[in-house]
This record gives sequence, C-alpha cells and structure tokens, in this order.
Amino acid sequence: GGAMLRGAAMVVMIAEGVSAFSVPSGAGMTGRTKGLLSRASRPTGRRMATCMKAMEYVKLGSSDLKVSRCCLGTMTWGQQNTMDEGVEQLNVAFDEFGVNFIDTAEMYPIPVKAETQGDTDRTIAKWLKTKKREDVVLATKVAGYSDRITWLPGRDGKGSRVTRKEILTSVDESLKRLNTDYIDLLQIHWPDRHMGNLFGAPGTYDISKVYESVSFEEQLRAFDELIRQGKVRYMGVSNESPFGVMNFHFLSKQLNLPQVVSIQNSYSLLNRVDFETDLDEVCAPNNCNVGLLAYSPLAGGILSGKYTDKADPEESKKWRLNLFEGYMARFMQSSAKKAADDYAALAQKFGMSPTQLALAFTNSRPFVASTIIGATTLKQLRENIGAFSIEWNEDLEKEVDKIFRVHKDPAKNPFQDPQSAVGQPVWHPRVPVEEVKGVAVKK
Repeated sequence: GGAMLRGAAMVVMIAEGVSAFSVPSGAGMTGRTKGLLSRASRPTGRRMATCMKAMEYVKLGSSDLKVSRCCLGTMTWGQQNTMDEGVEQLNVAFDEFGVNFIDTAEMYPIPVKAETQGDTDRTIAKWLKTKKREDVVLATKVAGYSDRITWLPGRDGKGSRVTRKEILTSVDESLKRLNTDYIDLLQIHWPDRHMGNLFGAPGTYDISKVYESVSFEEQLRAFDELIRQGKVRYMGVSNESPFGVMNFHFLSKQLNLPQVVSIQNSYSLLNRVDFETDLDEVCAPNNCNVGLLAYSPLAGGILSGKYTDKADPEESKKWRLNLFEGYMARFMQSSAKKAADDYAALAQKFGMSPTQLALAFTNSRPFVASTIIGATTLKQLRENIGAFSIEWNEDLEKEVDKIFRVHKDPAKNPFQDPQSAVGQPVWHPRVPVEEVKGVAVKK
C-alpha cells in the first residue's frame, strides 16, 4: 500500500543535492520537490532523460552484490542485433542510466545455433575492456540438461548436463569469451532433473519421465570449487521450483557449501501465480533469502502493446514473436492477448505506455531484486529503463488487481496441451527439433 518513491524520489535527491542513499520523507518535501516528483513520475520524451541517473541499487539476496533494479538482458546480441549495436546498448544503459547489472549465458544468442554460440559474450567482452571491471556486475549461466544442444565448448558433442566437469568447463570457456578473470554471478540456466513447468511454459510434473539426474551436492561442490578458485563470486539458479531452491538451501547449510543468492524465473503481469503462491515465501529474506531476477517482464513482448491488428505488417515481421515461429507462442493465444489489451488500456488511462506499466509493475514487487529487460533498438531501451523511475501507487495496484482477477496467468490455460511444442520457447532444450520450426539446428 501507499506510493513507492523509487526512481522518482532519487531524481529529486540528485536535483536537490541530497545523497542518493537516503530517501527523504514525502511529508517534509518542499513544493519544488513535490513538483519534481510529479514530473519525474512520467518519464517520457525529454523528461525521461531527466531520470537517467535515478537508478536504484539493491543487495542481491544473501550476497554482497549491489545490483541495479534494472538488469540488461543480452540474448539478442549476435542474432537480432549486431555486436556494435550490443555495445551501443551497453554504453547507453551503463553511462546514461546507471545500469550496472548484465545477464548473459553460455548458449546465447537466441535462438541457439552452433554458428552463433558465444557471440553475445564476445559482444560484452568488446565493451567490458573499456570499463573498470569492478564497476560491472556480470552474470552468466551454465546450460542445464539437454540432449540436443550438442555444440557447447568442452561437451564433446554429447549434449549438456550440470555435472562438476561441465560446470567447470563452462566457466573456463565463458571466462575466455568474456575476457575477464571472474564471474560475479553464475547461474544454472535450467535444472538437470526432470521438471514439468519449465521456462514459465505450461506443464505438469510427470513421474514416469523422471531420470537419474546430477545430485544437488555435486552441483554445489562444483560451485564451491569455483568460488574458492576466485573464478566465481556467487551462485544462482534459474527456471527453478520451490523444491529445487529448498534442496540447494538446506544442503548448503548442512555441508557448509555456497548459498543460492538469486533465482531467475519468468515473471510478469501475465505470469504471476507460480512465484506468488510458492516461491515468494521460500525466497523471502527471513527464509532462504533468494532475490528474484524477473525475466520476460513483457511476456515475450506482447505486453508492449504492439502486437495488435493495427500493426504495420512489414514492420511486425521483425518482431520476435513473429520472427521466430513458435517462440513463446502461448502469449499469442486469444486469452493472453485480451489480457494484454486490457493492461494496455489501463496504461493509457494513467498516461504511460504499456511497456512502462508492465515494467513498473514488476519493479514494484517487494520480492523482485532486479528486472531483466531486453531491446533491439535504442528507442526501446530508453523506454524500458525509463519505466524504472515511475512511481507505483495504490490506484495502479487496485486497477491491475481487477484485471488480474479476470485474467489470472492467461498463458497457462488448461485447454493448451502442456506436452506440445506450442507454448514452449523456441530454444526449449527438451522439445525435439522437428517439433518446432526455427529452433536450434546444428550445422
């Protein structure tokens, strides 16, 4: 409840010469300060630039990492974006807006291909050599179990698992591509074990599909080895469940091994229930103390409001959900699109873009440490980051709740076959290549 004065309040602090590490009380604000807050709460056009230094930083879970509330996603660099465009995005995010948190993965860019694997990391390396390494929080991910992603370095063409050997190999290869001595946050991209609901897609746990997976202890000991060597600072997970987080947590306590400090899961206006009904309690500071890194906050882009019947046919061919057939197709079904339209109308009512509403919502959740954004143009990037200075309030919360009660996670409707390729990300590691068009193909 109540207004949350985040980025907007920090704009005021900078304008008034107040320390950015202390938040002034609204009750004691001068008329001039309140005016600045009012203008800062709608960062569009020229005013968005006014907010460019308004980034807030938080401690990530139980770690000592101080990360920006906005994390720059990178998976388009090398596929939808060139290396130079990726470097330009990094410069804008870091220099203009104060984004210090970057997320990559050993298999990027997306869709995964043998010939482009690692290009995202090489883009970051080109930019990173122009910065002080200690000013950047760099996160990457080691691939989970897949029998069809066979071209990752050091895997001998046998697919990927999360064994000790493969974790160590993955890190050494990532360090070489990134041209750095250490990784701040190493995450397991998806679990080695069988899961029903993977990558935020619909699905159920099927005990008949359980196989022998790499133990939690072996994974933890590999991370412990890397941390002791100074190659990795902290451990995180991704696309995990409460079962996985709690097993890692209690085993690490029992064996005095590294703690999981973050979880990177899909979370947005269209995908809330999984985290809000179970993981929020597990990850709370008084329990496992694991910070959520929310990915796909725009639900594959549909929450941007651009996927409408009025969209330019030629321009829309370049958009991700149209460019890569099958990619997050669950968000293109009618119920999800109706929900996105309702949220877009709400955004217009409050004088902001659909993108800004979606990102401001995610940023306002108390369990979200940082929201991962992605863009293919600088215009998109500036709009995305500008959303982090929007003031969330009770009126917005009430209106969002009304829509949520009608459209509760609409992309996971029961009529959709959870075992089909429809609704799975285009690079889903467990879906056979022949079931999805445009997926990863080894050439």
